Amino acid sequence: MLHDSLIVNLLRSRPQAFQRILNSVGRYEVQVIYTQIDRNRSNVPFFTQHSYRLHPDAYFNPASLVKLPVVCLALQKLNLMKIPGLGKETRLSIRKEHPCPTAIERDKTAREGYPSISHLARKMMIVSDNDAYSQMFEFLGWDDIHRGLFNLGYKGVRIIRRFCACSYEENRFTNPITFFDPNGRILFHQPSSCSLIGYTNPLLDVLKGDRHLDERYRIADGPFDYTTANCLNLQDITDVLRSVVFPETFPASRRFILTDDDYRFLRKMLSILPRESDYPRYRNSRLYPDNVKKYFLYGDWPAGQKISGTDARLFNMVGFSDGYLSDCAYVLDFERKIEFFLSAVIYVNQDGVVRDGTYEYDTVGLPFLAELGRTVYDFEKNRKKWFLPDLSTFRFVY
Repeated sequence: MLHDSLIVNLLRSRPQAFQRILNSVGRYEVQVIYTQIDRNRSNVPFFTQHSYRLHPDAYFNPASLVKLPVVCLALQKLNLMKIPGLGKETRLSIRKEHPCPTAIERDKTAREGYPSISHLARKMMIVSDNDAYSQMFEFLGWDDIHRGLFNLGYKGVRIIRRFCACSYEENRFTNPITFFDPNGRILFHQPSSCSLIGYTNPLLDVLKGDRHLDERYRIADGPFDYTTANCLNLQDITDVLRSVVFPETFPASRRFILTDDDYRFLRKMLSILPRESDYPRYRNSRLYPDNVKKYFLYGDWPAGQKISGTDARLFNMVGFSDGYLSDCAYVLDFERKIEFFLSAVIYVNQDGVVRDGTYEYDTVGLPFLAELGRTVYDFEKNRKKWFLPDLSTFRFVY
């Protein structure tokens, strides 16, 4: 595992917040990537990555982190199809031919009352909606997902699970999806399909925990098997996010095939707060507080506390499952001219029982990620830069 003295020193500088974690860092399975950004006089960004306990073969459950590459692949697929009138705002419907419960024809949360790739993406990125992810999965399936990721160099990623009640074999299949023009005529129909390739976790037999909750909701002895679970390491999701924020810093062979409008859309949806969204509308602040998926800086804030317009804004995706908490963010402060990337994961499962729903998210996980974000942010406030960045590209009207 790689250790960077900068991150170690930052953690040690706040023993009250981090000493508990540092004393048992292996049990908490902590990994951190902190990327400094410097600009030249032409505003071109340069990156210096620091890492702590980063290990691509140390499995963690990525949970909703997989939603970002799935959204990017769906937008890329639309662009490659080059069908006149077919785009991310086009109305779609999904019919059920296989057991996975993803059928949808209407969506009352959408402006026009119908689902579309863009509307599914909004729900996935604003509040990490699992149903929307499972529905978008139908458009891609195993083969499109992995062909697209492998071509971009992400050889170790596996996205083979919807977030609904489907077995490994059922996830091989996709349900049929149809796109319609504004008059209801069919623009494109994609029939159901089945992958003939048996994708599994590239880390082979991945076993976690001392006991686990089985299919009959009973505690069973022995670890939980993640062999047929999704797999996405911290470096890869960091690179995916950086390629969305700064695509020009990646070679063409490692960039998703996206339009300028796609990039603006992704950046806005990654950074918008639930209450700032009109479609879908998330006005219930109890269910959708400002920090619902903003773990760095804000994850441990009291219920109801709002992120103000002068606070740092996070362009990010988070993961929350099986005791694993993760955040991958581009952190931006327009007023203080601060910008950096931060990615981290922590495992909080003291009783060692996987999938029993008993985890220390609120007492250990979220406070760790929030304080980690504040620690790096405070360090950035005092870090000398030769040229301050022009961040106007990332200003949006929400």
